Amino acid sequence: MDATVIEREAMDFDVVIVGAGPAGLSAAIRLKQIDPDLNVVVLEKGSEVGAHILSGAVLDPIGLDALIPDWRDRGAPVRTRVTEDHFLMLGPAGSMRIPNWPMPRLMSNHGNYIVSMGNVCRWLAEQAEALGVEIFPGMAASEIVWDGDRVAGVVAGEMGRNPDGTPGPSYEPGMELRGKYVFIAEGVRGSLAKVLMERFDLSARHEPQKFGIGMKEIWDIDPARHREGTVVHTMGWPLGKNAGGGSFIYHAENNQLFIGFVVHLNYENPYLYPYAEFQRFKHHPAIAELLEGGKRVAYGARAISEGGWQSIPKLTVPGAVLLGCSAGLVNVPRIKGNHNAILSGIAAANAAAEAIAAGREGDELVDYESDLRSGPIARDLKRVRNVKPAWSRTGMMGSLMLGGMDMWIASMFNRNILRTWKHGKTDAAATRPAKDLAPIDYPKPDGRLSFDRLTNVAFSFTNHEESQPCHLKLKDPTVPIRVNLPVYAEPAQRYCPAGVYEVVEDANSPRFVINFQNCVHCKTCDIKDPSQNIVWTTPQGGDGPNYPNM
Repeated sequence: MDATVIEREAMDFDVVIVGAGPAGLSAAIRLKQIDPDLNVVVLEKGSEVGAHILSGAVLDPIGLDALIPDWRDRGAPVRTRVTEDHFLMLGPAGSMRIPNWPMPRLMSNHGNYIVSMGNVCRWLAEQAEALGVEIFPGMAASEIVWDGDRVAGVVAGEMGRNPDGTPGPSYEPGMELRGKYVFIAEGVRGSLAKVLMERFDLSARHEPQKFGIGMKEIWDIDPARHREGTVVHTMGWPLGKNAGGGSFIYHAENNQLFIGFVVHLNYENPYLYPYAEFQRFKHHPAIAELLEGGKRVAYGARAISEGGWQSIPKLTVPGAVLLGCSAGLVNVPRIKGNHNAILSGIAAANAAAEAIAAGREGDELVDYESDLRSGPIARDLKRVRNVKPAWSRTGMMGSLMLGGMDMWIASMFNRNILRTWKHGKTDAAATRPAKDLAPIDYPKPDGRLSFDRLTNVAFSFTNHEESQPCHLKLKDPTVPIRVNLPVYAEPAQRYCPAGVYEVVEDANSPRFVINFQNCVHCKTCDIKDPSQNIVWTTPQGGDGPNYPNM
């Protein structure tokens, strides 16, 4: 059935917000703080607020301080202050600590907190609802409602289609939620943000966005090995020259360890297996000793926007804006983006509330973009804008020296001596043909420290109704076997951290299989597929991972 002829009920709001992450919830709170009479709704595709939130996370409280100054008195789940901050360079069997004193001041975690962003978002949702914000979980926003070239709302809550896309016996067409403004806060590589990016060519004057894949496990560890408040970041082994990236190890409360691994997606070798690199990392003597006697209790993965300042696209179109990770506001060397997500929500809310009060409903919120490009987010990202491209051009050591020097000068004099370096290729275009590179031999998981993907995916508690259409679309179904397999050894088999994609030998003929039920919504396939043939779309609302406290 053609979506254009489906009759849907409509609801009108002042502001419709897509995504109950830190950006979307902060925007909702700020709107109601400015004008309690504003009618604000937040749509969340997860089964509950926090179910799809995954982040390291060490939180810089600058955003919370601006949004809710008395958050400490209100019982925010932001309690574990960073007490120690270590940087390690790993080799195959040993490690070397990098002293803190040569690090630019902006790299210090003094005054920051180890948090579960899922729990922080649950708390923010409580604050929003107390102000009168309507929050609808389990409501995936699947398409944009247009009024000419103006974004007028979104369609959300469509459910019950058959695998072939036709309406099933329990089909629900969803609703049109219309707003004077629509805030897109879907996170990294969101499907609606992609529509706006392509329709309005929002990246035309900016560098392409760069990404990483971040994988995280939560462990209950031996109390004797736990040091609450300790933050450790590592570089080097096991990635070496194969890819950029590193790890984070955060000692949270209740003897829990947040351990994760990030691989920059601009790697060349299609045989690289980011998930296996993460599992191998845990066998390093320094890490294995920490995990000994512990138990993994959760797993998840998500893409990370890494392009920084020069990759931020145009953020406004008539009737809509991009917030948070949809805008690409992560500070890569600090490994932080949640503070900027909150600040972007505040800035967007300020601009929208002013426009609505002035009767300029549905126009382009140019004041939001101006604020973002001149305020605290700009100051945070401009200082570190050359670290990522320096790593891509000169490798890890070159980035440490050149990027570090650039950050030092920028933090002291508010000026980057390297000006602004370009990123160049997209991450998909960086992939080289398999014939030019050697396969990588990975050890088998031992089931104690390291685990196979499907076993770990069970700890993401992901679930998708199997009778719905596959939400991972192929522009051309023949490309995986006809092009990607002979040219690139079909890297989807390896870059996906959830085992969604397989090449199966069927009667001596390979076949590409998509196990969409395993998908943890990381979007890596949409980013890294060298043929750009995979399109990630939203499954029906409530499906996907159900992270407990990621």
